[in-house]
Amino acid sequence: MVVRNSSVCVVGSFSLDSIVVSGRDRPFYNLGGATTFTSLAVKTLGEPVSVVSRVGGDFPEAYLEWLRERGVDVSAVKRYPDELTTSFELCYSDAVFSERTLRLACRGGFIGFDDIPCGLSVKVIHVAPIAGEISYEIMEYLRGCCDFLSFDPQGFLRSFDENGNVVLRLQQRVDKRVLGLVDVCKVSLDELFVLTGLSELAAAVRAVHDVGVETVIVTMGAKGSLLSVKGVCYSVPACQSSIVVDPTGAGDVFIGAFLAEYLKGKSSLWCASMGSAAASMVVEGLGSTFFGESQEILKRAMFLYEKKLSKVYM
Repeated sequence: MVVRNSSVCVVGSFSLDSIVVSGRDRPFYNLGGATTFTSLAVKTLGEPVSVVSRVGGDFPEAYLEWLRERGVDVSAVKRYPDELTTSFELCYSDAVFSERTLRLACRGGFIGFDDIPCGLSVKVIHVAPIAGEISYEIMEYLRGCCDFLSFDPQGFLRSFDENGNVVLRLQQRVDKRVLGLVDVCKVSLDELFVLTGLSELAAAVRAVHDVGVETVIVTMGAKGSLLSVKGVCYSVPACQSSIVVDPTGAGDVFIGAFLAEYLKGKSSLWCASMGSAAASMVVEGLGSTFFGESQEILKRAMFLYEKKLSKVYM
C-alpha cells in the first residue's frame, strides 16, 4: 500500500449514495463522498491524485476499477470484509434542488493510523470526512505528510438523530485544534456559523483566520462563494450551468479544482474561478458521473476571472 506519483491525496470515506429526486420513479445509486468528487475534479484538471480510505465488504470492486480507469490512484484504499461502507440517502423534494434532506443509512469504520500508507509524502492533502471518521490525531499526523493541508469540516460538524437524519453539531463539541493545522478551509455558510458559533459572515471568517487558517472558502450554492485570503475577501459568483440535474458534490468539486490550479502556481482568484466553473459542470449530470471537459471548465473560468470577480469589504 504505497501512494506513488501523486500531487494531491484525498483522505476520507467513500459513500454508497442513494439519490432520490422529485419526479423520478426510482432512486439513483451512485458512488459518492467528498473523496470521490474531489479526486475526480483534481484528475479532470490534469493533476495526479490518490485516495486514502477504508471500505467494507459491501463496497463494489467495480467502483474501484471505475476510479482506476479515470486515473485515480486507489492503491491506498483498504477493504475490511467484516465492515459495511458508509451510505447516505439524499432526497431532493423540489424541481430546482433547493431543498435537500440527508440521512445516514450506514456508518462505516473510522480511519486509523493503519489505513495511512507508510512514508506518505505529497504536496497537498485534502481531508474530507463525511461522518466523523477522522480524528484530530489523524489530522495532526497528516499535517506532517504534506506541504499544504486542505480541510472540509463537514464530517466534524455532523451528528445524526435516531433515524440517521443529519443535524449540525453544536459548536462547543467541535475540536477547535483541528483548524490550527490547516492552510485552507472550505466550508458551507451554515457550517461556518456552526463551526465558529457566530452568526455574522465577516466575524465568522475572521474567527477562522484568527486560528491560523490562511485561506477560507465559503460556498453558498447558487449565490456563489466567498474567497478570503489573509482577510482580503472576494465574491466569486456561481457559474451558469446549462442545466441543473443534481447538485450533489458541487462544493467538493470546487475545492478539487481549486487545489489542482494551486499546484500549478496560479493565484487564489484564478483557483476559485476554476472551482466555480468545475462545480457548474458537475451539477449537469447525476452524482459523480459527469465532470465535463477541461476546456469547457477553462472557458467558464476565464469568463468569471476577467469580468465577474469583485473585492468584498467586510
